[in-house]
Amino acid sequence: MAITGASPAAPAVSTQGLTRRFGDVVAVDGVDLVVQRGAVFGLLGPDGAGKSTLIRMLATVLLPDAGEALVLGHSTASEASAITGRIGYMSQRFSMYPDLTVAENLDFFATVRGVPKQVRRERSAALLDSMGLAEFGGRQARHLSGGMKQKLMLATTLMHEPELLLLDEPTTGVDPVSRREFWRVLAGLHRGGTTVVVATPYMDEAERCSAIAFLQDGRIQQQGTPEEITALVPGTLVEVSGADPRAALAALADLPGVGSPHVFGEVVRVLWEGSLASVEGAITTHLRAAGFPTVRVTPTRVDMETAFAVLAEAGR
Repeated sequence: MAITGASPAAPAVSTQGLTRRFGDVVAVDGVDLVVQRGAVFGLLGPDGAGKSTLIRMLATVLLPDAGEALVLGHSTASEASAITGRIGYMSQRFSMYPDLTVAENLDFFATVRGVPKQVRRERSAALLDSMGLAEFGGRQARHLSGGMKQKLMLATTLMHEPELLLLDEPTTGVDPVSRREFWRVLAGLHRGGTTVVVATPYMDEAERCSAIAFLQDGRIQQQGTPEEITALVPGTLVEVSGADPRAALAALADLPGVGSPHVFGEVVRVLWEGSLASVEGAITTHLRAAGFPTVRVTPTRVDMETAFAVLAEAGR
């Protein structure tokens, strides 16, 4: 059944059976997705999962081979002109003019988007100030740092005040401080009612989203709030510290009740399938017998990194 209608109450994004192929490769395979207005929706998945292709179809850059998508109530295939002026799309590749200054790039892309001349200067100043770029308005884009380039791209994307932002791994390769600043800006946009769909490889960013979807091999494996996704992980997440992590990892691999053992920094993390009351005694006794006399066993919260690893393994 076709999805139709451009009601103001319609979701920001709605897809049914959305599919895209490149030769024999199915990059996006029958995706059904709903993104409510005002959400910050995260698309997660390993490289090649189909995140970028999905975002490019929502941005009307690519046409689907099958299925359909509504963006802001309009078909991406037949009503692209009703969509493009209301969305902002930020690709992975830096697409500013390197010889133009920060201010000149903003002015150029705002002109292309049809932003009236009388409001461009005021809007540009406000965006540069909010992103910490005000003092760099006269610097050529080629001389910006990686984080500043990403913020410039976001600023140009926001000059026409889009209702929906489509961001394709916007902070990949950016230093941690710049990533936090970038998400501070996104949080402000979210509070203002802008809908954001963002592909990200970073699990800490996924936890900032109001809803997420895991993609693997072009298909959505799970979707929901971060709390709903972490609740899908079976068992209790436990950290084991006080021993050589890699040696302890090998020793725990054959302990009944232990699942998904992995090294996390200086500790070993495992999923314990038994009762919480039994976990400390079982792991401590097992490791003591393996030559680790003193260890500490601590139940901890399941985070998105663990959920991603466990659910991706289950999907394979």
